[in-house]
Amino acid sequence: MPAATSTGTAADRVYQHVKQGVLDRRYEGGTLLTEGELAEAVGVSRTPVREALLRLETEGLLKLYPKKGALVQAVSAQEITDVLETRLLVEEFTVRRAVPAPPALLERLAGLLEEQRRHAAGGDLAAMMAADRAFHAEIVRGAGNQILCRLYDQLRDRQLRMGVALLHSHPDRVERTLAEHTEILEALRAGDEEAAAAAVRGHIGRVESLVRGQGR
Repeated sequence: MPAATSTGTAADRVYQHVKQGVLDRRYEGGTLLTEGELAEAVGVSRTPVREALLRLETEGLLKLYPKKGALVQAVSAQEITDVLETRLLVEEFTVRRAVPAPPALLERLAGLLEEQRRHAAGGDLAAMMAADRAFHAEIVRGAGNQILCRLYDQLRDRQLRMGVALLHSHPDRVERTLAEHTEILEALRAGDEEAAAAAVRGHIGRVESLVRGQGR
């Protein structure tokens, strides 16, 4: 790997390396990461590693322990509850506001749904979940409320991490997710505000049941 041209660039490389590892579950909750191991893995000195770890701590993904390393934070039950409650509030409101959906939005959603299908067929659950998040984010953006967009974007990493873990634990959820996204898209195509809102409520409700171990 070529040397970084600046500490900032090196820190960004470490940041991306660790963050991606946490989100795609290469670094599970409870894993202790050391500065030396990360410096060697990315090909940088320890100074940018410290900078990157501090940044990740502020995002809630890691907990730093001086002279020991950084502990990958497990997803807590409270975090799951908070994320799902926020999702329901934002997504039901914005899917209603997105009706009638402009052709450009419907086209983007159809493309993201096809991307999800492609990644699912290839077994790339992390990529599928990234396209899943993009699908929902497009609907949120379609409502035109920039404050809600920024709020929703702040949930992205937490949703990715939870979603990948869920798909690994419940492989049958992959096809169900695709079917539920299709239902949301078809309701938007039909211009049916109530059906779209009901599809979003059902989708998030089934996710909540799964993460609480209450169903499939």
